[in-house]
Amino acid sequence: MNRYLYKKPNPASRILSLNFRLFFTILAFSLLLGSCNFPGTQAGQTADLAEPNETQIFENILETAKAAQFLPTETPAAGSESIDMVESSPESSTTPLPTMTPDPNRTPPALPAAFTTDLLNKRDYPHTYEEDTCVMLRNRWAAGKAEPGTIVMVVMYHSIVKGDESAVVLDNQISSEKNKQIGADLANQGFEAIDMTQFINFMTNNDYIPPRSALLIVDDRHFAAYFEDHFYPFYQEHGWKVINGWISAAETTQQLWDENASVEAKGYVDHQAHGVVHNVNMNDSSSDEYLYSELQGSIDKIQEHFGKTPKAIIWPGGNFGYRPIEIAKELGYQVGFTVNPRGPVMYNWVPLDDESDPARPSYLQDGTYDPLFVLPRYWDTDVSQHIDTVRQIGKSAHDELFANRAIELEYYDIVCKPTLGDLSETP
Repeated sequence: MNRYLYKKPNPASRILSLNFRLFFTILAFSLLLGSCNFPGTQAGQTADLAEPNETQIFENILETAKAAQFLPTETPAAGSESIDMVESSPESSTTPLPTMTPDPNRTPPALPAAFTTDLLNKRDYPHTYEEDTCVMLRNRWAAGKAEPGTIVMVVMYHSIVKGDESAVVLDNQISSEKNKQIGADLANQGFEAIDMTQFINFMTNNDYIPPRSALLIVDDRHFAAYFEDHFYPFYQEHGWKVINGWISAAETTQQLWDENASVEAKGYVDHQAHGVVHNVNMNDSSSDEYLYSELQGSIDKIQEHFGKTPKAIIWPGGNFGYRPIEIAKELGYQVGFTVNPRGPVMYNWVPLDDESDPARPSYLQDGTYDPLFVLPRYWDTDVSQHIDTVRQIGKSAHDELFANRAIELEYYDIVCKPTLGDLSETP
């Protein structure tokens, strides 16, 4: 089964199993009540003939059962297949057992399914990647985190030519006038552009970013003038940063290195890895030698010239594979980007497709891979048409998550709080 698909927790079976164990424990002790003294009775005394207090008997039996260590020491995790029992030992017989939950008699509610939306292609459904439900809930609701419904629109730029649309000669080009309009459209809808560190911290820990964020990624090498003409005005007006998928090609001139080091130092261009050879894409047919030369080679050159270590791989040609992803993880990369324009992303929410789509043959199947390494990107050629849809998706997610807030907080309080602490506490 795909480990990255959404799995709905089902704590009911664990609670039922625990109740059966508790029932048989009570039954066993009940059979002995006629011959056993209750706590506090002196040996040889005769118990009162009046009917004993049932609540007191239950509490005594429960305490005895705990002392015998027949009960689990903590709340079982949702979806687990068994309850571990604690073996008796000299240490455990003298050390109090930890409380199983704040209230052992409370049953965790069933958690709602992941947020879905009809605003995306029906094949592009959300995939999750945080496997620990309690960690996910803590990241979602703890103080200081990004507000639920915070959404990121990742945009891929390839080539911008000066002038209006009459200057465009290739399908993957846009004019400088259209780029200005993209910036205006994003700003008018309340979006703010972030850098890669902010994006990674959001996707992995739900750290705060603006509720409507954009990640602007420019592919390939460009001289400083390209960034100054097309993206520095965004930085001056809004403080927006731009990501550059940098090709660490051997033939790169010193002038090109120096100019890009200069715009990196100015703080508005964030260089990340885009391969070395670049025109030979990485996939599962690539040799290990080639994969390491592309991924480690990018790290080495970016460290040398920009004084930083890239954490994102913008897959050359949009190609990827299981082995390239595993080697990228081994080398310290934390996210990867395709050219599939499936939709926006949120914390623990990435729209992907598990199978190839005959209606969209250029989209590589990505749903069986680690979602953080096959992140979708909108194309600059039609991004403005999708901005309002992204805003609506974020709002719908916000409304649904807050509608389910009480359920998720109750689950957290019962199942997660004993281990992870109160949501107001610093992890």
